[in-house]
Amino acid sequence: MSVVQSIRTAAVTAIKSLYDQSLTVADISVNTTKPEFEGEYTIVVFSFTKFSRQKPEETAQRIGEYLVAHHPELITRFNVVKGFLNLSINDAYWAQFLQQNYSNANIGIQPANGKKIMVEYSSPNTNKPLHLGHLRNNFLGYSIAEIMKANGFEVIKANLVNDRGIHICKSMLAWQLFAHGDTPQTTGIKGDHLVGDYYVKFESVVKEQAELIIDRALERDFQDFDATEAEKLEKLVTALHKPEVKDDKDKTSKIMDDIKEMSRNKTEIMQQAKIMLQQWEAGNHEVRELWATMNGWVYEGFDETYKRLGIDFDKMYYESETYLLGKNIVAEGLEKGVLFKKEDNSVWIDLTADGLDEKLLLRGDGTSVYMTQDLGTACLKYEDYHMDQSVYVVADEQNYHFKVLQLILQKLGEPAAPGILHLSYGMVELPHGRMKSREGTVVDADDMITEMVETAAKQTSELGKKLDSFSEEELHTLYETIGLGGLKFFLLRVDPKKKMIFNPEESISLTGFTATFVQYAYARIKSIIREVGAVADLPSFNYSGELLPLEKELIILNEQFPVVLAEAYRELSPAVIANYAFQLAQAFNSFYGEKVEGVPTYSILRAVTEEKKKLRLQIIMITAHTIAQCMKLMGIRVPERM
Repeated sequence: MSVVQSIRTAAVTAIKSLYDQSLTVADISVNTTKPEFEGEYTIVVFSFTKFSRQKPEETAQRIGEYLVAHHPELITRFNVVKGFLNLSINDAYWAQFLQQNYSNANIGIQPANGKKIMVEYSSPNTNKPLHLGHLRNNFLGYSIAEIMKANGFEVIKANLVNDRGIHICKSMLAWQLFAHGDTPQTTGIKGDHLVGDYYVKFESVVKEQAELIIDRALERDFQDFDATEAEKLEKLVTALHKPEVKDDKDKTSKIMDDIKEMSRNKTEIMQQAKIMLQQWEAGNHEVRELWATMNGWVYEGFDETYKRLGIDFDKMYYESETYLLGKNIVAEGLEKGVLFKKEDNSVWIDLTADGLDEKLLLRGDGTSVYMTQDLGTACLKYEDYHMDQSVYVVADEQNYHFKVLQLILQKLGEPAAPGILHLSYGMVELPHGRMKSREGTVVDADDMITEMVETAAKQTSELGKKLDSFSEEELHTLYETIGLGGLKFFLLRVDPKKKMIFNPEESISLTGFTATFVQYAYARIKSIIREVGAVADLPSFNYSGELLPLEKELIILNEQFPVVLAEAYRELSPAVIANYAFQLAQAFNSFYGEKVEGVPTYSILRAVTEEKKKLRLQIIMITAHTIAQCMKLMGIRVPERM
């Protein structure tokens, strides 16, 4: 039982005895005591005055007196500030906690709770390599899965690969038209990069072909469009010339984007891509062969990147295998009357009564849209695992999509609906702005990893760290550990809901809020432990003296880890873990660095007594275990030496 739970339990007993009121531990609000007051934990008593019929100060005084008298093993003294009862915890309690946990490498990990959660993350498209945005997704998904595991859930890490659709056909068509048979083997280019190059090539051709169509449309020459499209374009072009639009850059930009998108869809190469998609869905042998070959190149590239990142999955799903399930669900929805057809044979659902709009589920030509595929996949995942919750780690651009997905499943009566949860996160931007896949301006994940590792090597060298004793292999591992750790920590330390700007050099600074700072604290602890060597009877040692301030602070911080872990799960935020790990590393550095007249206050090797030596050794050992556990939850390695 944690100290907070112990305090709540004792308070429930006190209130029952003093006021004959039966409360639960959930009714007792306990916070950490503010630094300006004496004590470690504070009970908020304002809500108790309704039955105590006393002032808050008097109520707190009576409860404090009871706790000290009846639970001296837990609480030694108290003070009252208005309606806040500040409690000082018995040093013996902290010493006992330390003795029981200092060697526990699995500190904080909760027992199985019998509940099952699937976390779907990564979800790459097979028309391009992973980029910086994918990295935040992968790190978030992996870390959330690990945090859930640590909280006692059975977790299935899933990856839904977007391996079909118009975007895939774009890369395939461009390769057919412009590659002259190039392969990863003949070019030496990583497979996912090669395919991604042809996606960019396709988009450049589309842009070039669309320019003539756009120019004609702006001159009100709508020969490229059917009557309905021409009517819409007429309205758009007319709106462009209105004074109130001319003077509004945002409105002008929005209208031009609509015109450009309509023109893109009328280009020759886009029409060819649409035909290829129809051929794929019809099972055309030649198209399917090319699709399988190019996807194979991409998978090899993805696997290489995932391995270097330390990202893994328990289950792989492929849209090419699930989109037909979605079509079946749509057919059933039509039979039930939940869905309806329009004149062009497209299938829709009307969500206007729910404050949303009509949603397309199947195109008039019978091809699927993303929602069709997601309906099928959601039901398949539930059939496979019957999980209590299905978490989708997807950027906040898709907030509306997942709201609609869950609503459609509810209306169709699918059992998967209640458990759907969208873990929405903000996009990653660079100091110079947002990345764009179509224009090939994304930051490639492989390039970013290499840059981070090289930056780690450079900064380590510039700091003048003594690395003569490291072999080449050890140095390579160290730089990978620092570089990838910096990348992961930087992308996880920010609340997932917030957008963020990534700065590579800042992310591995030794002095800031970085993984490197935390890793260095861990390595320093391990160095001290090696220097101290074996200590007799440490497992049975239980300190019985008074704790100095920073000794107590470090023990308390370590004891709070399970509470932090639970909060990280509730908030679905690895940032909670990152902040805690940094705080713990800071506390250790203060502990390690404090000196009085040049003499370290908390020295282990030069401790004034053998008891203090053992106590402090236990303190840094538990701190190392907790730091390692925190970093593991974020997928970050900690080096034994730096």
